[in-house]
Amino acid sequence: MVNTSVSLSGVTLKNPIIPASGTFGFGYEFAEIYDINCLGSLSFKGTTKEPRFGNPTPRIAECNDGLINSIGLQNPGVEKVISTELPRLRACFDGPITANVCGFSAEEYAYTAAALDKEEQVELLEINISCPNVHCGGMAFGTDPKAAAEVTRAVKAVTKKPVYMKLTPNVTDIVSIAKACEDAGADGISLINTMLGMRIDLKTGKPVVANKMGGFSGPAVFPVAVRMIYQVYDAVKIPIIGIGGVSSAENVIEMMLAGASAVEVGAANLVNPFVCRDIAENLPKVMEKYGITNLSDIIGGAHNV
Repeated sequence: MVNTSVSLSGVTLKNPIIPASGTFGFGYEFAEIYDINCLGSLSFKGTTKEPRFGNPTPRIAECNDGLINSIGLQNPGVEKVISTELPRLRACFDGPITANVCGFSAEEYAYTAAALDKEEQVELLEINISCPNVHCGGMAFGTDPKAAAEVTRAVKAVTKKPVYMKLTPNVTDIVSIAKACEDAGADGISLINTMLGMRIDLKTGKPVVANKMGGFSGPAVFPVAVRMIYQVYDAVKIPIIGIGGVSSAENVIEMMLAGASAVEVGAANLVNPFVCRDIAENLPKVMEKYGITNLSDIIGGAHNV
């Protein structure tokens, strides 16, 4: 019998499968179609200090092997998340919950993180300094090592929970950003968020999404994610949550060989709402196929050959 469990900064997951923030709502929506307790964790919708309506519509553009989204961090604000969304999620999910925190200043990140730190059901904080869909904050912090470190320190000062910094691939040197976060006290790194993309409607000559540009995700970005995870694993000593184009158990194993300790599934949830369940079910079979007994043993395995 194979062992699919993994650990993230002392938090044990029954398997490494985590639906990525922004693609799984607050979890209970998917609990209506299958038992989400088959998941290792879930990263719920990006949460800000104040409620956000998000960007104007249209917000989605289809692409070959992916999609572009420009949602704009639509969410009800941290107070409503704590009072309403978290209790609904806990009613249908008993595993460790990952809170995705967004902001527009180091102070806002710290405020939201401090509020969520008090919630027992939240066991990991994922700090999104990489969103390409807002005009201030977001990705601006994730493209500069000093700014990334500033947010990391601000959050670490107000929480005792493990802090994972979610990084953007829209940089020249991903390693320098990851190392800056580690040096500032981050407990782990999540990467990658979406790449910046755009589509133009040939009939109108105008960009398809109202925000003109948005986050490109899906199978096409998987090789980029694997490469960046591989590079960062060599440079830091903290765990990595791999994200980007994952849609199968084979993808999970490949990302873990590159250096990921757990794997988030994003755009695939929007194509097949059962994909996380299916990956979790198929993972033991794929492990047996490749002679893997303990999944945690393969983390970073590609660096040893």
